[in-house]
Amino acid sequence: MTALDRISSYLDELVAIRHDLHAHPETGFEEERTSGIVAERLAAWGIVVHRGIGKTGVVGVLQGRGSSTRRIGLRADMDALPIQEATNLPYRSRTIGKMHACGHDGHTTMLLGAARYLAETRAFEGTAIFIFQPAEEGLGGARAMIADGLFQRFPCDEIYGLHNSPEGPHGRVSLRAGAAMAAADFFDLRITGRGAHGAYPHQAVDPGVIAFTLGQAIQTIVSRNADPLKALVVSITQVHGGSAYNVIPEAMHLAGTVRTFDDHLRELAGVRLREIAAGIAKAFNATIEVEIKDIFSVLRNHEEQTAAAARVATELFGSSNVDRDATPQMASEDFADMLHAVPGAYIWLGQTPGPALHNESYNFDDTVIPIGASLLARLVETRSTSSL
Repeated sequence: MTALDRISSYLDELVAIRHDLHAHPETGFEEERTSGIVAERLAAWGIVVHRGIGKTGVVGVLQGRGSSTRRIGLRADMDALPIQEATNLPYRSRTIGKMHACGHDGHTTMLLGAARYLAETRAFEGTAIFIFQPAEEGLGGARAMIADGLFQRFPCDEIYGLHNSPEGPHGRVSLRAGAAMAAADFFDLRITGRGAHGAYPHQAVDPGVIAFTLGQAIQTIVSRNADPLKALVVSITQVHGGSAYNVIPEAMHLAGTVRTFDDHLRELAGVRLREIAAGIAKAFNATIEVEIKDIFSVLRNHEEQTAAAARVATELFGSSNVDRDATPQMASEDFADMLHAVPGAYIWLGQTPGPALHNESYNFDDTVIPIGASLLARLVETRSTSSL
């Protein structure tokens, strides 16, 4: 029985797990229920379980039958997003304002499927390390696990992760060596002027006008400072300020993100954000506080492991279902920090096309669970041998 067939044989149980996780979403570093379910399942399959890694992270360790000392890590993220679900599915979120809108419930389920298969078959020589990570969505879950001694306590020779892609096509495995996902900084611009009655703007230092001017000026970082042949995104995603129709507020707050694959452009964007804010503050006789936070590193897949993952996917699903030169993504992923510590690869798995990630109507496609689980399991079987 192939991995795909065996995992497919208990797909109904895996789908039930996924639906339960979906109905009870937990955001970053709050994944107590989710990590409990993960730990319980792993232990039931005879896998040694370690909890509380990076606060709510879980690590399972499974020894194969052979004498190889190679240790292969597989990672899935567990956290949900602060989004109100709009799907009306029978297993929709029961928690107001929280939703698995990125498919991490599916990723967790796929890794559980791979873990169960490997525990039942033990058709590998080395050690499998199952890493269930909290707080991927911008809260630093990978860094928390690493800081908590993840790779000192559970050394890995290689590590692999995957993410669903609602753009499809269904079952397509996509990956690329080198820079595959962008770095991300989050920024906050806090403007302080002087409040006044809305009828007397001459008595104010209007933070609204300053915010509009600042927002437009920031767009010139991409259009007039960055090399047009290199990718850079600077997006303002939040605007806060004011509480009445007839009051010019004293303060406003802009927030957003910078995305790029280029360390020089990342530094340039930060410098220009501060310079533009300082210049506009001076021009309007206001103050602007600038805070820039390093959230995600560039995700760079390693050549050998990317090639290995592509070979395994081709053997399982056929060459027509594997894209070895996928387009880099401007989205970010904190698995990048694990790849800084351990060589490995991050893979995209297409599902039936539907609403985008981080959308209130997004829905994970259960039919890709055995595909992803089989790919993860085969990576352990093929990469854990004593001689590669």
